[in-house]
Amino acid sequence: MKFDLTILGSNSATPIYNRNPSAQILNINEKLYLIDCGEGTQQQMLKFDVKASRIDFIFISHLHGDHYFGLLGLLSSLHLNGRNKSIKIFGPKPLKEIIDLQFNVSETKLQYEIEYNFTNPNEPEIILDNNDVIVETIPLVHGIPCTGFLFREKKRLRKLIKEKVSALNIPTEFFTAIKKGADYIDNQGVVFKNDSITLDSAIPKTYCYCSDTCFSESYFKQISNATLLYHESTFLHNMLDRAKITQHTTVLQAAEVALKTNAKMLLIGHFSARYKTLNELLEEAKSVFPNTELAIEGKTFQIGDE
Repeated sequence: MKFDLTILGSNSATPIYNRNPSAQILNINEKLYLIDCGEGTQQQMLKFDVKASRIDFIFISHLHGDHYFGLLGLLSSLHLNGRNKSIKIFGPKPLKEIIDLQFNVSETKLQYEIEYNFTNPNEPEIILDNNDVIVETIPLVHGIPCTGFLFREKKRLRKLIKEKVSALNIPTEFFTAIKKGADYIDNQGVVFKNDSITLDSAIPKTYCYCSDTCFSESYFKQISNATLLYHESTFLHNMLDRAKITQHTTVLQAAEVALKTNAKMLLIGHFSARYKTLNELLEEAKSVFPNTELAIEGKTFQIGDE
């Protein structure tokens, strides 16, 4: 099952040095999930060939502008381009007031419905559960209410061992039950245990999106063993005092989070506009957690093995 992440924006606060504010597209089984929607997200979608019409789920971590200023424009464009199917938005409750105000003053009535799902910044909650993924909120520690998002792939059915199924001439009508774990009993009453004719499916993969937050062990347990951990890394560690004041994380701290939570891979982003180049940030992270990558815009990361 496809499970990959495309970076649309990786800067904090303002667009600069050809970097845009936060936005990501998660593709799970060819369904697109938009995570945050900073200024310029539509242009980034055009640039990197992401079809906005395919997005049915939008997740907004908090209401600092660099995480949602692109949302009104995106919703408007979907309306102008004739969208008529509903879209689900997960985010802070005041987001609805902001969107309603904008469309009310412009006398715009959308051709499609927005289904709001308000996030609780105080405790983890499951906010989406479909055939492919379970999504939980991750309460973070920032200047205003903020949540990250944990995307947990649904475990797939067991895989038939084709050679054994063929040798036993198992009728196709039994396949679904066997994939779900049932044993097979042939016409003579011989029982073939499920694990002798199937293989277990892959361990479900997880993607953790830790948006703006200061370093805090409060969310460590929830994000443990992530296949891919994205963690904001606004400053080099020599700016720790500034990070504490603004309630952000340094690169070194993000690497420590990955190490302490046993992440398989760390992706760092939300870079301060003070950094024209990013190599120094990557080097600092790798000094603690070697399997670290930069959230470079336009780059797609495959999450786990196929």
